[in-house]
Amino acid sequence: MARSKWLFPLLFFCLLCGAQAHQAVITVDHGPNAEVQQSKHYVVLVSLDGFRYDYARKYGARHLLAIAARGASAPEGMIPVYPSLTFPNHYTLVTGLYPEHHGIVGNQFYDPARKERYSYADPKTNGDGSWYGGTPLWSLAEKQGMRSACFFWPGSEAEIAGERPTYYLHFDNQFPDEQRIDQVIAWLKLPVEQRPHFITLYYANVDHAGHEYGPDSPQTAEAVKHVDELMGTLEADLKDLHLPVDLIIVSDHGMEKIQGGWIDLDKYAPLDGLITVGQYLYAPTEVAANAVYQKLKAADAAFMVYRRANVPAELHFNSNPREGDPVIVARGPYAIRAHAPPPDHEDRAPMVGNHGFDPYMMPSMKAVFLAEGPDIRAGVKLKPFEDVNVFPLLVKILGLDAPAVDGSLGVLSGVLTGQASQ
Repeated sequence: MARSKWLFPLLFFCLLCGAQAHQAVITVDHGPNAEVQQSKHYVVLVSLDGFRYDYARKYGARHLLAIAARGASAPEGMIPVYPSLTFPNHYTLVTGLYPEHHGIVGNQFYDPARKERYSYADPKTNGDGSWYGGTPLWSLAEKQGMRSACFFWPGSEAEIAGERPTYYLHFDNQFPDEQRIDQVIAWLKLPVEQRPHFITLYYANVDHAGHEYGPDSPQTAEAVKHVDELMGTLEADLKDLHLPVDLIIVSDHGMEKIQGGWIDLDKYAPLDGLITVGQYLYAPTEVAANAVYQKLKAADAAFMVYRRANVPAELHFNSNPREGDPVIVARGPYAIRAHAPPPDHEDRAPMVGNHGFDPYMMPSMKAVFLAEGPDIRAGVKLKPFEDVNVFPLLVKILGLDAPAVDGSLGVLSGVLTGQASQ
């Protein structure tokens, strides 16, 4: 197993002394890029968390609209996997697997086999690779002698499939936005032996604004404008390198304004004896699961309820015990939870905007997809497609050998230039 150590090469220090004052990059000693990998192209994968598919047009994001015009885009959006939440979708984007196959079925959930809870906010679980199935792209690259770097990405702090990225950072939402781009460019200025070919970059600005103020707010418009300027800077800086870099910009989900207050499931069915996490329900026995299902089914409320095996096939959410049973699917933009907090705890109102809903029922959950670079055809307009298909595209551009996954290269092969698609 490669050893982790706090190293920061001299070049990084010279270029980014200001950023390092905030946080150091962690370097894992994987050795140099394999010779066969050194001449391959580069991919910078950017996530604009919570950037709804129509935000660029809605708020006049000129840099993103220009990238869409020059390269490939999905004007009517990319379809997130269910649930349309941050951790499940980010991990799907880099594994090509549906959540029930890679195991991150929510931002928070319970595993009946482990008898433990996973939380995206708990370093003990989000940094524990044993929770994560599949092989994320950075681990796949490292296994094949190609160096990788992650400036934040769900799962990138954990050792997964026996690997970590060569360069990564612990998540710090206060890290200055512009300096994140500086770091990406610094990585790409490293000597060819040390230079990562796959790099992730993450921004949460738009998601935070959408949650706090709603998707139609001036604050969300300002956040869109801000990340658009960042993408303009990134694109210009990448061009100045004169390297064969493909820039892929995605989001994990959209956003919708929440209607009404909390919907508490225990008002419709007794949940005594069940383990609950948010709206996820974990019954101790088949009898208990069926009893709760029958009660909730008769509620005629703002949600649908299924026994796990009967969740609609297009949601790919019907076979992993981590998903719970029964399974609740909201009928609209409603805030659903199993219980209100105890009387001695503060009960906050739902966030103004939220996501996590069925993207086939709620188009506002759709995400953004943009791509440009030497391997991307110009002017390609894609019909909506599932984000599980992004991974095979990235693997093809990087020239890696990949395991079988849920996504298919055939879905996005039309965005590749003739040479890249061979």
